Amino acid sequence: MAVLRRRAGTTAGDLWVQPTPSLELSVVVPYYNPGARLRATMERLLATLEEASVSFEVIAVSDGSTDGSPEALEGLEGLAGQSLRLVRLDRNGGKGQALRIGLAMGRGAYLGFIDADGDLSPELLGPFVTLMRLYKPDIILGSKRHPMSEVVYPPARRAYSWGYQQLIRALFHLKVRDTQTGIKLVRREVLADVLPLMVERRFAFDLELFVVARHLGYQAFFEAPVRIHERFSSTISLPAVARIFMDTLAIWWRLQVLGSYGAPGAGRSVGRPASQEEPRRSVESSAESG
Repeated sequence: MAVLRRRAGTTAGDLWVQPTPSLELSVVVPYYNPGARLRATMERLLATLEEASVSFEVIAVSDGSTDGSPEALEGLEGLAGQSLRLVRLDRNGGKGQALRIGLAMGRGAYLGFIDADGDLSPELLGPFVTLMRLYKPDIILGSKRHPMSEVVYPPARRAYSWGYQQLIRALFHLKVRDTQTGIKLVRREVLADVLPLMVERRFAFDLELFVVARHLGYQAFFEAPVRIHERFSSTISLPAVARIFMDTLAIWWRLQVLGSYGAPGAGRSVGRPASQEEPRRSVESSAESG
């Protein structure tokens, strides 16, 4: 299979020209200089989805990586057959931009993504597939704040996460307790409505996804537990905090002032309405049974 090459400013557009999905699930893995763990993480991801007996594809998007990691995956595509698609962007454009390009290529009824650094175990996608099949929600999101989550991370990172979620509640009145954990599945119809309206190219992509989806009337958001034991590979610097704060305010400006996200309630939610309590019980029972 040939490696697809795309310029960072382009999208594939397949999501909109193929209204009928040909697979159950597409998973995008964006990465930028992830180091030696990438291939092992991808192998575990492919094995997990095979064990879940789901028709799937994995789309690995190199966001202008310069550490040789794209070459580390090139032998894997032969073993995975049509289940693995490799995409190289010419330059680094940000996680959100890589996700936008990968998701637009997806052929699944659900499309999702997971971080490539291994902090989030690929095995988490097994319970996510169970939830997808049982409840068909609009979005399934991994949440560090779910009562069944097992998370070990530094106090400073915990304080930053808590503060950011309080800001999100104040600005957007979102009831989602954790928008930023890097594992999510989105129903195809939701993504087809939401993705063309999104502009974020960096780490506020996840927040904009929820803000636009809720604005369009989608509300069946299911929180699922995660396990993070090994490490947090990314660092939080003051410039990074300032950047995500400005990106967050930019989303609020587009929503409240510019009206960039279309008419409210224009979506087609078919999942169960999401009070915070009912989805939580559903997630817990699924996790215990699966």
